[in-house]
Amino acid sequence: MRPEMIVVIGASAGGVESLREVMSGLPDDFPGAIFVTLHIPPYQPSAMPNILTSSGPLAACHPKDGDPIRRGRIYIAPPDHHLLIEARKIGVKKGPRENRFRPSIDAMFRSAAFSFGSRVVGVVLSGALDDGTSGLWTIKQSGGVSVVQEPNNARFESMPLSALENVQIDHTLPAAEIGPLLGALAAKGLSADGAKDEMLHTRLRVEMDIASEGGAFQKGIMDVGELTPFTCPECHGVLVKLKEGNMTRYRCHTGHAYTDSALLEDVMESTGAMLWQVMRSMEEAVMLLQHIGRHVTEKNGNHRAEIFFAKARDLDERSKAFHDAVLSHESLSTEKLAGSSKDPGN
Repeated sequence: MRPEMIVVIGASAGGVESLREVMSGLPDDFPGAIFVTLHIPPYQPSAMPNILTSSGPLAACHPKDGDPIRRGRIYIAPPDHHLLIEARKIGVKKGPRENRFRPSIDAMFRSAAFSFGSRVVGVVLSGALDDGTSGLWTIKQSGGVSVVQEPNNARFESMPLSALENVQIDHTLPAAEIGPLLGALAAKGLSADGAKDEMLHTRLRVEMDIASEGGAFQKGIMDVGELTPFTCPECHGVLVKLKEGNMTRYRCHTGHAYTDSALLEDVMESTGAMLWQVMRSMEEAVMLLQHIGRHVTEKNGNHRAEIFFAKARDLDERSKAFHDAVLSHESLSTEKLAGSSKDPGN
């Protein structure tokens, strides 16, 4: 039977405990369908269906691509796949990563907003950085209901705090009270769809197709964003800027997507990796020069060999100075910098 409402829940670090509390408070006869994206490693099986089934009255599963949406069910994103809501069916896709994650909370939230509009309730639980904020903003702009776990109740407060700072939130409460709230919202019923923002609707269609299949350039991403001088840390494709209220995020022409904070963190991580590669190359050159010097010594004596040994010593000194720069490199994010600004010692 077609669900009367769609609930999408996003969680990351510390999210399992919060999800268990939410599910335990749901009514037995919940008339909606619940979709969950939790950031989990792509290389190991997920136990989340068993965990959430045992936590409350509703059965949970990892759906398959094309499964119908049924009321009273909990659908959980499988590892390394986006969970998308496509009108009357479920999409389980391996599109480009967002904020370095697949599954993506934002991709799931946007697909729900596109397909069900004001019949969607979006919930952001415990997690680091700002995943879920963009998607929750989209749900709210589409007439849906926004819910955030009370930051002081979350094991990791960054995701709830980001949502509170950037989205008009309807309900902020502890995880244990979210399940009963969802039951009350379902009993009351959600309003019918209002007028659609056609520009937002068009962009959502493009981004849903990208999350499903990739190929952002062919899907028209260059037409819905502003070209920037930045490049994607993952594929080095050009990035376009997308504005959402007070927020800015980015998507490359192959499909990878980033918020400001995620882009900064990934750029700095890529920079650190390149610094280590330069360090490795310099040390390798020193070893090679020494090897050639020893070989020349065996054939022609020390005079010619000293040229190679001298260059090896010179490069080794420069390598040691560069080594200090490599070790002092740090990863950065807007979250980390904001925390530093609050530190009275800085």
